[in-house]
Amino acid sequence: MSAFGRWWAAVLLLIALGCSRAEPDRELVIFAAASLREAFTALGKDFERTHPGVELRFNFAGTGELRTQLEHGAVADVFASADSLHMQELERARRVSSPVVFARNEPVIVVSKDATGTIQSLADLPRAERIVIGTPEVPIGRYALQIFDRAAPTLGRDFRARVEAKVVSRELNVRQVLAKVRLGEAQAGIVYRSDVAGLSDVGVVGIPAEINVVAEYPQAIVSGTSRPSLARDFTELVVSEVGRRALTNAGFSVRAR
Repeated sequence: MSAFGRWWAAVLLLIALGCSRAEPDRELVIFAAASLREAFTALGKDFERTHPGVELRFNFAGTGELRTQLEHGAVADVFASADSLHMQELERARRVSSPVVFARNEPVIVVSKDATGTIQSLADLPRAERIVIGTPEVPIGRYALQIFDRAAPTLGRDFRARVEAKVVSRELNVRQVLAKVRLGEAQAGIVYRSDVAGLSDVGVVGIPAEINVVAEYPQAIVSGTSRPSLARDFTELVVSEVGRRALTNAGFSVRAR
């Protein structure tokens, strides 16, 4: 083959490779609440195994932040939220379609090792020197405030005020709340039970069921996706036996189909 022939063959190969990379069905973009990182990462490996040549790209962040990104035109195929409120707003704006709840979670108090002897119940929370919670715009922050308000009948009308007086930081997602406690920057915080599953470097204090709230996790296909079939395959994997097992192992509560 002449030098020109080899050059032209190389050009054609590069064009072919470029076209394959641009193939719309080769990449699937999943926007998911930060608390879903472990479960969805595990499911992503299963998905790629059963869909050869397809690459999953995850964007894990606070639900409110993800909603804002979608509202401003971010490209995604599936959105999995840590609450129904943000999902309902996106559905109302026709950014997503037909959301379905696939898992549930419950807030707990995470306590630094040095404070486990001091904070052993929700009533003890105001005794912490430094508390970190989520911002009111993210689900875990809103749930925390709801819990403090619901505790008023049994722990006093000033319970929320006493807790908030010790709040030193409000974070944009639940993993940042957990990190602050693990690093010793705070003695206590409100996170999800799934966030502390398997951790040995922090204490975990349950919240009475009559005071606690239930966090529902809906998922939906993003409107206008160019990969509707792949997006549907991923959402079906999440609610399959494999998906339910991954979520349960990560500390979530799921219902049998």
